[in-house]
Amino acid sequence: MDIVCLDLEGVLVPEIWIDFAKESGIPELTRTTRDEPDYDKLMRWRLGVLKEHGLGLKEIQDTIAKIDPLPGAKEFLDELRSLTQVIILSDTFTQFAKPLMKKLGWPTIFCNTLEVAEDGEITGFKMRIENQKYVSVKAFQSAGFDTIASGDSYNDLGMIKAGKAGFLFRSTDQIKKDNPDIPAYETYDDLLCAIKSVLSE
Repeated sequence: MDIVCLDLEGVLVPEIWIDFAKESGIPELTRTTRDEPDYDKLMRWRLGVLKEHGLGLKEIQDTIAKIDPLPGAKEFLDELRSLTQVIILSDTFTQFAKPLMKKLGWPTIFCNTLEVAEDGEITGFKMRIENQKYVSVKAFQSAGFDTIASGDSYNDLGMIKAGKAGFLFRSTDQIKKDNPDIPAYETYDDLLCAIKSVLSE
């Protein structure tokens, strides 16, 4: 039995923080896990920027409400879910993910939680478990599943390398250069074809 594990942002939906950076006019918030491998460091820096500008959860959720899945993402996900189990493993937060899951047809997602004060200030974040994408994949494997994973960022490499097969999707030139052993794809059709090939083995 196979489980396909997918990253969310950059793979199925646009990068939330990049869209919010444009909406808020704060260009430094375009920094993502494609640029910074240390997620804890990245999030603490983001929260500092939000506090400095007096922005909270509501402003980010207002941006998320306008975000649609990437063109072709829902169709790709629907077809994949007709073939095998799919779980989205994301370092985003439940407060961000819910409206996006609705637009994607409510797939299963494992993600994290924000700590939010009564006035809406994001005061912290609670990671479900350290290195959760890799740990989740290893847990599925210990339960007797084979895993196939795809993502675009540094924090996806663990789950991509740990499974039966793994693929980069719309990743950066640097990540592709650093990981020449991982097949890299740019279209949903090509990624779906690669996953189908593994499923049929």
